[in-house]
Amino acid sequence: MKTVGKEEEKRAGITFDPEILNLLKNFGEIELEDVEIELGDLEFWFQPGAVAAPPRVLAPPKVKPTTILEAPFTFPIATYPGQIAEVKLGATKGKGGTRGKSIVIGGEKSPAFYTFENPTPHPPVISFDVFDVKVPLAKAVKMHVKDVLEDPAAWAKLSVDKFGADMITLHLVSIDPLNPTPSTPKEAAKTVENVLQAVDVPLIIGGCGDPKKDLEVFERVTEVAEGERLLISTVTLDMDIERAAKAIKEHGHVALAFTPMDLNQARQLNRRLFEFIPKDQIVMDTTTAALGYGLDYAYTIMERARLAGLMGDPELQQPMSSGTTNAWAAREAWQEMAPEWGPRELRGPIWETVTALTLLLAGVDLFMMMHPAAVKTLKDVIEGLTGKGRGEPKKIANWITSRI
Repeated sequence: MKTVGKEEEKRAGITFDPEILNLLKNFGEIELEDVEIELGDLEFWFQPGAVAAPPRVLAPPKVKPTTILEAPFTFPIATYPGQIAEVKLGATKGKGGTRGKSIVIGGEKSPAFYTFENPTPHPPVISFDVFDVKVPLAKAVKMHVKDVLEDPAAWAKLSVDKFGADMITLHLVSIDPLNPTPSTPKEAAKTVENVLQAVDVPLIIGGCGDPKKDLEVFERVTEVAEGERLLISTVTLDMDIERAAKAIKEHGHVALAFTPMDLNQARQLNRRLFEFIPKDQIVMDTTTAALGYGLDYAYTIMERARLAGLMGDPELQQPMSSGTTNAWAAREAWQEMAPEWGPRELRGPIWETVTALTLLLAGVDLFMMMHPAAVKTLKDVIEGLTGKGRGEPKKIANWITSRI
């Protein structure tokens, strides 16, 4: 504390009491109470002194955690007013057919694999594609079926015996009117009979895409295969729906209602079919656009359809089918490309696999596929998600302690 001298007092026009000066000198601080001071400018001069440094605070030592913090968790279980219809495909001998087993799809009460809400009533199934004539195929697919390309019955048998097909999709592409010599409905029906005799799994019968010719062939095929509960692929809005539905119902089969990525059209087609056949004889296909050219659109439409059905929309409560084979229409699946794309022998199966796995989560019940490796991968995932695989779910958290 700097002592104020006589000259400073005179200059300031202030006289300090000696006691105040003595207190300031000895203690450096004084507190005044009930004092009124009228001043102009008041100045204090303080002698700089050493300031004590604050004590250093040490950070606590780092301790490696040995356990994961536990917190309560409750599944957000919801209930839905609607339910997806169950549809049986293939009829056994006791039910008027010749199949070794029937397959039931649909029946869901919750979104796909929400097993914490409801169990998956029937796991999705996979059908192998077979063609009634030799068609161009990607090399990665052709190498597995090259010896049976011109014999649909042998092709179907190979798919069941070697690749474990749940079903067979027989595409009657030879009936296309654009072919130089298209097959007749009678010839197409004979091919169906041959395949029915070669395998005992349920069949899907596909046409050529021409609504008039397809209908003629379907009428003949449904009659010849009466009672087999075939899935007739496909019934469309530009077809004579009443005529097609009556043939399907009369001979005990199932309709595959196909629409091009439009829920309003899907509702319209199902609504028309409901006039002639019950819900347990209809499967719907809203079109599969594969990875590379619209998979996100396909997924969105299918997911919206499934959620709408669960929320009570009666016109969208049908099991869903996916023509996953469309993945091979993407050039990236089969075309020779730059090295960074990887070998097409692997790229193609991956293209089909990713397409299938994506739509599996949208709620697809039936997949039509081609490559054995893609089918095997999808089957393994389905078994894991439905609890029928050999995996050990408790080990799934081991990644937490992994070093990267």
